[in-house]
Amino acid sequence: MKILGIIPARYASSRFPGKPLALINRHPMIEWVYKGASESTLLNALYVATDHEEIFDCVIAFGGKAILTANTHKTGTERCNEAVNVLGKSFDAVINIQGDEPLIKAGQIDLLAALIAKKNIDLATLCMPISEPSVIHNPNNIKVVFDNKHRAMYFSRAPIPFSRSKKAVRYFEHIGMYAYKTELLHQLVKLKPGKLEDIEKLEQLRWMENGYTIYLAETQSGNISVDTPEDIQKLVKKIRSKRHP
Repeated sequence: MKILGIIPARYASSRFPGKPLALINRHPMIEWVYKGASESTLLNALYVATDHEEIFDCVIAFGGKAILTANTHKTGTERCNEAVNVLGKSFDAVINIQGDEPLIKAGQIDLLAALIAKKNIDLATLCMPISEPSVIHNPNNIKVVFDNKHRAMYFSRAPIPFSRSKKAVRYFEHIGMYAYKTELLHQLVKLKPGKLEDIEKLEQLRWMENGYTIYLAETQSGNISVDTPEDIQKLVKKIRSKRHP
């Protein structure tokens, strides 16, 4: 199976304009993400899909591959779909890799790639067990519940499931990396926003409302996301070694 990795990189973030170009130990964040993702053993190709020439030029300068896409996309899924169409190559599946997680783990990409490679799976993502109350009750940390076959039942900003009897509950946080069979990706971008999506502001609920099954692979650790300039400073402090892209 040929699997394409796409890193959507939008310039006009409302909280952090130009975020992909923010420097972390003298290297732009998009370089950290790209170099980390390039360590995957199961991707056949890797591209940054961006709406801004400065990001495009930056990726080319450090030796990466990039595609210029429209600035009208509302989701990374839409940007991935355009990137596939622009490339015009035959890929069986696409992995949407978050562009704001500079310490991304290639093993997570491979875990997802192995899942989407299965014949009966067309759509997949990741989750991890969580126990910290501050994470469980934080609406910015998305929770997920799934059935015995690791098929998602619901995603929510609320702590789910609710323990009415106060029994101990295993909570899982959604890790926002997606894998799609290419044919399915072309279908997803045609769907209209759903009611649950509008309530929770979670794109994956649109897919579930339309009957698509999302499979989950479990990882044991999450990734550090950068949402604000302050997060950059926190991240630098967490990098204890002199590792660079």
